[in-house]
Amino acid sequence: MENNQYQKTMAGYSGEEGDLIPILQGIQTDLGYISEEAVRGVSHFLKVSESQVYGVASFYSQFRFNPPGRNSVKVCLGTACHVRGGQILIDQVERELGILPGQTTADMRYDLQRVACLGCCALAPVVAINDDIYSRMTVVLLKKTLSEYE
Repeated sequence: MENNQYQKTMAGYSGEEGDLIPILQGIQTDLGYISEEAVRGVSHFLKVSESQVYGVASFYSQFRFNPPGRNSVKVCLGTACHVRGGQILIDQVERELGILPGQTTADMRYDLQRVACLGCCALAPVVAINDDIYSRMTVVLLKKTLSEYE
């Protein structure tokens, strides 16, 4: 994100410390994640330390520090999904894609996220890929489903 884009994102803010979360939300919307460069720019604009920016951004699960992949894989680990094999599914995705939650594959094809709940508890375990929800997921079905996304 170029410096002039930071200024565009931050233009509507006065530089108060309380602007931190809305600015981070704007940057994430524009860029898809919070880059190191973005942290430096926000730190300078708000006159707070980079550690403070990271501290706030890492506290909230809505913020990510890696660029998103073309396909976002979210594995639900809410109670119903966990009990019905959600952890086994996330382990499979990690093996299949070679990444951990919060990471993106080197080819930028996939990113992986653990989520607390996708709101489909009766259909557990559930995996979301982009805007598609897959219910009653199994390891075999998950492997097949992942291969269908370019």
